[in-house]
Amino acid sequence: MRTAGRLEHIEPFYVMECAKAATELAQSPLCDPARGGRRMIFLNIGEPDFTAPPLVREAAERALRDGRTQYTDATGLGALRERIAAWYGRRFGLAIAPERIVVTAGASAALQLACLALIDRDDEVLLPDPSYPCNRHFVAAAEGRAVLLPAGPAQRFQLDAAGVEAAWGDRTRGVLLASPSNPTGTSIDPDEMGRIVRAVRARGGFTIVDEIYLGLSYDERYGHSALAHGEDVISVNSFSKYFSMTGWRLGWLVLPPSLVPAVEKLAQNLFICASTIAQRAALACFEPESIGEYERRRGEFRARRDLVVPALDAMGLSVPVAPDGAFYAWADCSAHAASSWDFVFEAMRGAQVALTPGRDFGRHGSERWLRLSYASALPQLQEALARLQDWLSRRRQAPRNLVSNG
Repeated sequence: MRTAGRLEHIEPFYVMECAKAATELAQSPLCDPARGGRRMIFLNIGEPDFTAPPLVREAAERALRDGRTQYTDATGLGALRERIAAWYGRRFGLAIAPERIVVTAGASAALQLACLALIDRDDEVLLPDPSYPCNRHFVAAAEGRAVLLPAGPAQRFQLDAAGVEAAWGDRTRGVLLASPSNPTGTSIDPDEMGRIVRAVRARGGFTIVDEIYLGLSYDERYGHSALAHGEDVISVNSFSKYFSMTGWRLGWLVLPPSLVPAVEKLAQNLFICASTIAQRAALACFEPESIGEYERRRGEFRARRDLVVPALDAMGLSVPVAPDGAFYAWADCSAHAASSWDFVFEAMRGAQVALTPGRDFGRHGSERWLRLSYASALPQLQEALARLQDWLSRRRQAPRNLVSNG
């Protein structure tokens, strides 16, 4: 059967190959305590170890029990849009009209809708390198072309206005940013974000900002929404990370008023609506008791960051820009190996710790970088860091016999 040509522009998700290898190894004698092995510690997954708090689960149960499971409007439950808008006011001091919010089937659907509404065939969209691979694939799925601009530690692994202006060409349509970012956990300085928005606006382009980790910001300097820079900024957000509802598949867009009808039309045809049960459950996310729990969890993520980053630096896995949000550390492994891909496979076998190589996240020097997710409990992180330190010490003393993993 012939497949669509657009698939040629969608690259494999190499992270999943590593995850598959880690899972297979976890089932081998090497990771079986009954046979003298150690269980695999998975620090490769970008998913919080917390789940939805009690009020949210109870709201879902109540919706099921009461039979409140019919379709909602394509833009989402009116009450949920109002609560999201109110959250922007309380958390960020922003007055966002509920009518600008479209509830989606996760942030993935939000990005798909935004890209389909704005990108034509062969339009170019500027993204930082490194960045989350699926973001550029949403551009490709809309038949656009993602242009990756190298962004190093001096730029916090993010685009800046000067780079955007220099790279803007005849086919450029806009920028797709993420702040805080996966894989680096770094944010764009608010002043620089303002300069980027103004540069894009002056060229008649769009600014889409993936803010799904914004709730998990640890630094007051960076914990601000790009929506503060004008109604023409498009924000993507999600209930998955800060609100701990990964499998519920619920997100939202904040759009310029003029773009809402176009996105609504697409949503009606592609999705009908986001899960009604998830939407009714999410109403409880904004109760004071739930917010208190989320803030406690945010503090715990920060404590994990404060454990992980110095420990990685001490073992020669340098983290040149400390993450100010999310739950990732972007570490340079070049002091130990030329290829993070090979290094990660070695770490699986030698330390029984699963990490993520940089291959998926960029094309400019990504081989030297790896991502560690600290979305695991402190005792697990402490054990994983101790294992890595011990393994690296043994590795330095042993003759090298590195076998490439492709």
